[in-house]
Amino acid sequence: MKLAGLAPVGNEATHTLILGSFPGAASLAATQYYAHPRNQFWRLVGAATGELLHELPYDARLARLVAHGIGLWDVLAACEREDSLDSAIRNASPNDFAEFHTRFPKLCRVCFNGKTSGKFAPVVGAAGYATLVLPSSSAANAILSFDQKLRLWRDILSP
Repeated sequence: MKLAGLAPVGNEATHTLILGSFPGAASLAATQYYAHPRNQFWRLVGAATGELLHELPYDARLARLVAHGIGLWDVLAACEREDSLDSAIRNASPNDFAEFHTRFPKLCRVCFNGKTSGKFAPVVGAAGYATLVLPSSSAANAILSFDQKLRLWRDILSP
């Protein structure tokens, strides 16, 4: 079955975009980015921005993120997948990266949440954006501790 991703989050003031690969089952069911309770995304971004985002309701999380000039989206618009692992993605369709200029006119930096989405960094970099591939916030990425991930995730705020 072909699954469709979530709409992008951000506005005309968004300068940094964080791209995941494709929402997991919990996120698709909740229609919320990073909805799985063990995913560390909201704790990592919250610590990087100095806010306890993971303690806020979802809409408030998004509002605070956008207030910091940070948007969210995924590299894939649609795919087939049986579970939530990136390795299970099949028949994927990428999002329209050319749409960045229109949707996010002040965008200058694109950060990738994990290696799967990071495979698109050369394409996005060739379009003139600064890129940064971060360790995945997924609970499946247990190689690094939260603190080790956070040291790298703080770079989303670097100019």
